[in-house]
Amino acid sequence: MKKLFSLLAILGLTTFPVWAQAEESNWYTKLQAMDSGQLTLLVILGTVLGVIVLLLILMVYLMSFIAAVLRKEDPSLANQPSWWDSFKERFVTGQVDEVGGKAEKAKMMADHSYDGITELDNFMPPWLQGVFVGTVIFAVVYFVNYSVLGNGPTGVEEYEEELRIEAVAAEVRKANMVAGIDENTVVFDESATALASGKTIFETNCAACHASDGGGGVGPNLTDEYWIHGGSIADVFKIIKYGVVEKGMIPWQDQLSPEQMQQVSSYILAMKGTSPAVPKEPQGERYAPTSEEKAPVTDSTSVVASIE
Repeated sequence: MKKLFSLLAILGLTTFPVWAQAEESNWYTKLQAMDSGQLTLLVILGTVLGVIVLLLILMVYLMSFIAAVLRKEDPSLANQPSWWDSFKERFVTGQVDEVGGKAEKAKMMADHSYDGITELDNFMPPWLQGVFVGTVIFAVVYFVNYSVLGNGPTGVEEYEEELRIEAVAAEVRKANMVAGIDENTVVFDESATALASGKTIFETNCAACHASDGGGGVGPNLTDEYWIHGGSIADVFKIIKYGVVEKGMIPWQDQLSPEQMQQVSSYILAMKGTSPAVPKEPQGERYAPTSEEKAPVTDSTSVVASIE
């Protein structure tokens, strides 16, 4: 039974890296994504693999049993090594000299002696030799396949492909974030691109009622400190989104995207403090930003002038 446990331990050590790699690839998520047909096939394959493992265990047990029977029937076989010892010596540990024997003493290298500590010139174990040879062969095949023949992507090409995929994912995340802008998440965007887009939207859709310079007309003056419905970015966004139907302002949520409404709201706040040609008299109440609200711009005149 000790030999059986040793064999199972070797099988476990050889399959552990594969299991670890599957764990890193989030196999549980992939398993949940499978349909019933794929799950059925996976169960069948698992059952077949389990039967194969059981047959291997049974084969090892039978070989051990047969070897024990043969030793009892033929006493001359008692001094011969078992098949497991032969296998281990040939493929695992190699031939190990007796400790303190003549063969071991002959291998002592006096030139490597230090404070009475000597080195034995033992050869590399067979399993380690196989691993070394396998890595060399793999390296040669890998180099020829990717660098010489050009089959498959190189490391640089894989890196560039990952960058491309991540750029697409970043665009998707940005689009989802932009689509989720509302009166609760809107922020003042003082970037030149956003203000330029807001200026274009304002001149196209809002100038007819508020004048192109924001001085007011049918609608109120947008450049002073007085606001009818509040002067924060959230207040302006909300009025643009839902409108004020009783006063003739239509809701723009069906014609402008959330990002566009944020851009034009930012542009309207950027016009605060400018000097329109014909300013309309103040309407509403004077709006004073709270200490938690960040002032949109320090010099609104220069901001508007920079995008004109």
